[in-house]
Amino acid sequence: MKAAVIHGPGSITCDTVEDPRIKDPHDIILKVTSTAICGSDLHMYSGGIPQPRPMVMGHEFMGIVEEVGQNITHLKIGDRVVVPFPISCGSCFFCQHDLPTACEHSNPEHYGPEGGLITEKGGALFGYTDLYGGYDGGQAQYVRVPYAHIGPRKVPENLSDEQVLFLTDIFPTGYTGVMWGNLKGGETVAIFGAGPVGSMSVKSAMLHNAKKIIVIDTQQYRLDQIKSLTGCDTILWKDAKEVIQQIRDLTDGRGADLCIDAVGFEPDRNILDRAKAVLNLEKGSIKVLEACMSAVRRGGIVSVLGVYPVNYDNFRLGQIFDKGITIRAGQCNVHPIIDQLLEYVQSGQVVLDDIITHRLSLEEVAKGYEIFDKKEDGCVKVVLDPWKSK
Repeated sequence: MKAAVIHGPGSITCDTVEDPRIKDPHDIILKVTSTAICGSDLHMYSGGIPQPRPMVMGHEFMGIVEEVGQNITHLKIGDRVVVPFPISCGSCFFCQHDLPTACEHSNPEHYGPEGGLITEKGGALFGYTDLYGGYDGGQAQYVRVPYAHIGPRKVPENLSDEQVLFLTDIFPTGYTGVMWGNLKGGETVAIFGAGPVGSMSVKSAMLHNAKKIIVIDTQQYRLDQIKSLTGCDTILWKDAKEVIQQIRDLTDGRGADLCIDAVGFEPDRNILDRAKAVLNLEKGSIKVLEACMSAVRRGGIVSVLGVYPVNYDNFRLGQIFDKGITIRAGQCNVHPIIDQLLEYVQSGQVVLDDIITHRLSLEEVAKGYEIFDKKEDGCVKVVLDPWKSK
């Protein structure tokens, strides 16, 4: 089969690899019909999160059931399903408490309670390094889906792939950031990052009846897109202090009720930011998180959806304490909310596929990663067709 394989930083190719096979009675083999490139994939592409061996990429995918393990009874060959990106056993303590990203069984070699840098990670994720299970991902023609009695959801026939594909990750992730904000309606939400997750956070804030939604990004074209789709307010990031002041000016000096970090540890950085990271032995920067903590009001909430893989010096604990800020962070627990989110899509309350800017064949995966990483050609979201020729 054809698959997108990472060989090292900046090196992703469409290779011919061995077809996946059933390894456990709870497995299925899925024929992938649509898959997408996620911002988290770029962390591996950049080398920010290392992967020493070649691996099939991708955790946003859906398709048609090709083969089922003997213990799978609710799915049959030919069923069309969408698959959450965390791999959950469904039976351990954390899965039973709606925390599938903390699954105790899916990542046996690297799992642990500490949350360390290299060992004692959380549950497994599709196509996201050996540290998170080493499972091949879905940027491929076929993929093995373990614990298929728990994850995959059948897709209504009247919905296209593109209408539901983002239920895998970015819509649940954006929704979680807003859900953590405990909105009652009428609040101001500031979202840092106008990429795919930031865009889904905007749509989710609208579902929660936020009064004012402010989106901040370094790229004007991304701000223009999300403003045209949702009518939200936008701020072009040139200077952090200026951005924070603008948010305060829009909120009677208080700051936003909820700030969402949809960027993570690899924001656009200047040479001073990069030098600081080297001196402190850090990966990337927490400049966006720091901006969130300044821009949020006293007693407000900061949701951290962007990835932060290491520890950081000079973390602003004093500011958090003085302002009484609540911080929620982590991988999105898709399984407990995906059914509700599918209902939003099916009822027409939210549209997900309007953020797609590029549709490419799997053979063009190297181009897709390059333009997404470099923010070229107006790229916001890339969807790949595993069966289309370039």
